[in-house]
Amino acid sequence: MTDPQVDIKENDIFKISPVLLNTLLKDHTLSTETEQVNIFWATDNYADRGKGYQYNDKISVEAITGVNEDVIVPRALKSREQQQRRSRDMAEVFTPSWICNKQNNLIDNAWFGRENVFNTEVDNPDKTHTWIVNTEHVIFPEGKTWRDYINENRLEITCGEAPYLVSRYDTVTGEPIPVERRIGLLDRKLRVVSENTETVNEWLNAAQAAYMSTYGYEWQGDNLILAREALLYTFIDYYYAKFGQEPLLKHLLCIAEIISWNIWQMDGLKGVIPNSCIQLPKLKDETTSLFSPEDFGDPQELTLFDCPGCKNKDIHSHTGTYALIKDWKENKVLTFVSLIKQK
Repeated sequence: MTDPQVDIKENDIFKISPVLLNTLLKDHTLSTETEQVNIFWATDNYADRGKGYQYNDKISVEAITGVNEDVIVPRALKSREQQQRRSRDMAEVFTPSWICNKQNNLIDNAWFGRENVFNTEVDNPDKTHTWIVNTEHVIFPEGKTWRDYINENRLEITCGEAPYLVSRYDTVTGEPIPVERRIGLLDRKLRVVSENTETVNEWLNAAQAAYMSTYGYEWQGDNLILAREALLYTFIDYYYAKFGQEPLLKHLLCIAEIISWNIWQMDGLKGVIPNSCIQLPKLKDETTSLFSPEDFGDPQELTLFDCPGCKNKDIHSHTGTYALIKDWKENKVLTFVSLIKQK
């Protein structure tokens, strides 16, 4: 466990537990108490593989394990052609770790009321960038505690592989980053957890709180899996660094469940499952119909109109399936858009 595994193998997760991998594939918005529905690809990059890899296909365990375990790889390990196509088609651009660090530092500067809490940025004359880790235990400002810090809600929008949350590797270069040098928002929380706990139970309870207050959403299913896997393995990395052994399966399952809720699939501009907005049938007298077009006798009496949310750019009136998230403190499920005030 000295060097982080950049390309996490789905076969490895499956060997730990099939349930663990299944949990990382779950879409809580669409799943029910009796049936699990997985996130979907939401990209055509895998369509040439055939059935099970089309844009709207759900991502199954079989599609990414066995001989298919190398189907999903981090952006840094994709071909240059694939990177360019994804940038062109989905405006996918990943941020180097030194920029993530700068921006995350701005958040902490505001929270702590001082600079260089976790590290000091270094901008070299040759235009390379790095940081020097502050190895002293983090000191908290008057009126704030380490528990306040780990419970502070953090969200990475359009998170991709979640480089702002966890920094196991630089998403641009693919270079692994050791635990002691990591700069993600969740990395910082887990560092604080390790500095302020002694026993396994204390650490686990605090780490769970840190995960419960860390969120991110992403459109493309493959990126979402990579982000979820990175958060899971970050948990393993920090646990190992603290206790010299890997966590028990029951602890991994608990964290994976939190991750599957908190890192979710969504169109960030609409707050719905990607491409779930549909055209609704409308009678000529402008009455909205609850039925399908074939339920009407004369198709000439029926027209279609676009989703009102899409038409008016109103995030609160889409016809799509609004993404669900979990408020762990209140132990309730709510739509993400309910957190956004209406105009």
